[in-house]
Amino acid sequence: MPELPEVETVRRGIEKYVVGHRIESVEILHPKPFQGSAEQINGAKIVGIKRIGKGLIIELSNNYSLAIHIKLTGQLVYRDKKTKNAKLSTKVGSQLPNKFTHVIFKLLRPNAKSDERKTYLYYNDQRRFGWIKVLPTSEVSQLPFFKNMGPEPPVVPLRQGSGGTMEGRSLLSLEYFEKLLEGKNTKIKPFIMDQTRIGGIGNIYANDALFDAKILPTRSAKSLTKLEIKRLFNSILKVMKKSFEEGGASELSFVNILGQEGNYQNHSLVYGKTGKKCPRCKTVIKRINLGGRGTFYCENCQK
Repeated sequence: MPELPEVETVRRGIEKYVVGHRIESVEILHPKPFQGSAEQINGAKIVGIKRIGKGLIIELSNNYSLAIHIKLTGQLVYRDKKTKNAKLSTKVGSQLPNKFTHVIFKLLRPNAKSDERKTYLYYNDQRRFGWIKVLPTSEVSQLPFFKNMGPEPPVVPLRQGSGGTMEGRSLLSLEYFEKLLEGKNTKIKPFIMDQTRIGGIGNIYANDALFDAKILPTRSAKSLTKLEIKRLFNSILKVMKKSFEEGGASELSFVNILGQEGNYQNHSLVYGKTGKKCPRCKTVIKRINLGGRGTFYCENCQK
């Protein structure tokens, strides 16, 4: 599933290419992902884009918003006159729309030449797990997905308006992280992936952060020393920042707003590397299931 770095990459793409455009109409090719009435957003101008953990909020000029969770295989891909013939990743397909395109936002670019005014934002989703919800902006923060989201690692600076999280939310601090783990019996890997505790960390970065911090994923949260907690906190920031630099991880279906792949999967530390040698000690990396997710670790380096 796309995690904080991937969703932030999409957010930045929407901010660059889509904010300021007006929604001319919405074509719903498959009804499952789209919840609400398209009539409520037709004609509205896109005025801002925010992110909470793995979720997106596109704010409109008419006091409505689009709340979006792309989940496992969702994609948001932008096309205009200049980019319509640009090569797409094979994870998108050879053309747009295609059989996995479920919603098409037909947009109008303001103050553009007549032949450059029409632009498109495609929502693709092979498994149809994701969702797009139309609702009043005042109600977005009350959606359980956003309301119950824990503070996120301070990888992206907290700003209001475009590029920020919702008003009143805070970032994860080392001090809060220490208190969060105190006395908890839950194994550390599923603990840091629990979105109600910490927002934005998924399987890829949980695996790599624990390896970088030299901590076994099966350890209980309460067993970590203060030094180990600090090390893990810094490792979470380290691997996520690396992913931002690489444009996210495209292990499955993730692409950026132009349909291009990220590159972090070529730099992962242990995630997905069952049977390969540990980058530190050359011990063979093992895989187990933990909390229903594939978990990768080095039994020699991680204690």
